[in-house]
Amino acid sequence: MSDVPIAAHALLSDCHSAALVTADGSVDWLCFPRFDSPSVFGRLLDDTAGHWSIRPADGYTASRRYLDRSLVLETVFHTATGTVVLVDALATGEDNAGHALGRGAPHLLVRSVSCTGGEVAVDFSYAPRPEYGLLRPVLSHVDGGVTARGGAEWLVLSSPVRPDLAASTATARFTLRAGETVRFALHRSTLEQRPARIWNEREIADTLDATVAAWRSWSGLHQNYDGPWRDLVHHSGRVLQGLTFQPSGAIVAAATTSLPEAVGGGRNWDYRYSWVRDASFTMQALWVAACPDEASDFFAFMTTAAAAEIGPGAPLQIMFGVGGEHDLTERPLPHLRGWRDSRPVRVGNGAWNQQQIDVYGELLDAAHRLADQLTAMDDDMRAFLVALADAAAVRWRETDQGIWEVRGQPRHFLYSKVMCWVALDRAVALADRLRAGDRVDAWKTAKDEIRDTVLRAGWNPAAGAFTQYFGSPGLDASNLMMPIVGFLPADDPRMLATIDAIADRLTDERGLVYRYRTEGGVDGLAGGEGTFLLCTFWLAQALALAGQVERAREVFERALGYVNDVGLLAEEVDPATGELLGNFPQAFSHIGLVNAAWAISEASRPG
Repeated sequence: MSDVPIAAHALLSDCHSAALVTADGSVDWLCFPRFDSPSVFGRLLDDTAGHWSIRPADGYTASRRYLDRSLVLETVFHTATGTVVLVDALATGEDNAGHALGRGAPHLLVRSVSCTGGEVAVDFSYAPRPEYGLLRPVLSHVDGGVTARGGAEWLVLSSPVRPDLAASTATARFTLRAGETVRFALHRSTLEQRPARIWNEREIADTLDATVAAWRSWSGLHQNYDGPWRDLVHHSGRVLQGLTFQPSGAIVAAATTSLPEAVGGGRNWDYRYSWVRDASFTMQALWVAACPDEASDFFAFMTTAAAAEIGPGAPLQIMFGVGGEHDLTERPLPHLRGWRDSRPVRVGNGAWNQQQIDVYGELLDAAHRLADQLTAMDDDMRAFLVALADAAAVRWRETDQGIWEVRGQPRHFLYSKVMCWVALDRAVALADRLRAGDRVDAWKTAKDEIRDTVLRAGWNPAAGAFTQYFGSPGLDASNLMMPIVGFLPADDPRMLATIDAIADRLTDERGLVYRYRTEGGVDGLAGGEGTFLLCTFWLAQALALAGQVERAREVFERALGYVNDVGLLAEEVDPATGELLGNFPQAFSHIGLVNAAWAISEASRPG
């Protein structure tokens, strides 16, 4: 059973795929060549599903950080006899400066181990297990390393140390003395691609240096935010960029699948896909944290991925594979026990064919925010955005599964209606650029009708707040978005009452915010879940917009208390233990951090 805390992991990214490394120097998650590819190392979800660990042989203490303005990880191990430094990266490829970050990534994991004092015996264990641990490949020595054959994967480990091979695992113990460095690399290809190869230590060193330089070049061009919590905001921007699939412009919701929302529970989902909602929010957060010059790439991806007819009679699919795939059929992997026995482990996501009408608003809101970056708005993109507004003008009347993707009965979720209003509001503002002046009157009429309906049917006098869906007595944290998107001023009495109700009645004892109350299976699922970090950041943002800056700071700092040692956040916090839960790192949580910091910064300006 995998039992390493979720917060003990750090992210590596080449803007194609992701790896997670534990605080003890073990790569326990790696998917090549895409975020949603089957894992090569999957010990995160089962002890038998593969890993690659490098750590001192005897007792040690460890500390780690990302190298300045990068997602290259440095772990320092202190032992009784000396100190070693482990540096890990997914190589970004040649000519990767600035906007080209991740272009042509070689699908290469590099690891460098240096002794900076004394001498240290180091243990090395390499156990590739392709296809989510189903395969135990044949390992063979070659000059300069080890090959692994099995299934469609061709893996080549470059190693200056000759390991022992047994049971599809390579192990070694070697000693480093002060000033000595050894470097390793794992190269991946498939049977039909140019074969992976051995990399010499000079090539590995140069590739590692180039990867650090590539991340710093990207950061230097993009990151201009200079407000409170600057370092965390910039780091969150890099994390969000690290969750971007460079070849297409798609953005994944998280780097993992099936990390649970409650230990031992069944709310375990695959987040390695591009949700329209999450990706749109990401682009807007990058507007704050990282100046998203790649906005055109994202909208070009969306226009292409959703190229099937969009309109009143054809809903927009709410998520896609990172290559634009539509069919994301969900299936369990019964051979995996799951993190802390949290089953089932799932790949694919059954929400792909749900109706969620809020997505029209998120996309058009992002297009409005990023209009200056959309320098390549062609006729296809204009037609796509116009079709989104036309669909929102009609489909807002329908029930849906909502932002939280409930697997129970569709309802008239308030947030969905509000986001249809956003779609029309932003379309009106963009009408000239969309060459859609003839539609403005119809869009305004529908927008006014949505607003009147939400204000009438969404307010619950008994609850003293806007509630989850029409006729519901229950609160929903997504209604904190109403002032954030401009539907109502944050200081409107109804909005203030809703903010206070959520702060008072939808939080745990730590003051962290739940999405909604899950008691009674209202979302069609058994079991409970943790508090949501995104929702807690929403509360801070709404308070800042309401002028309650000190209260906003308190809520924001409360959420920041759950950032791990390398600045990463999962989706949720366990209300009983305070431990991070859910897929990791979670784009939504970093989006919330960026936007709340920005709102507090803006609200704190004099005048």
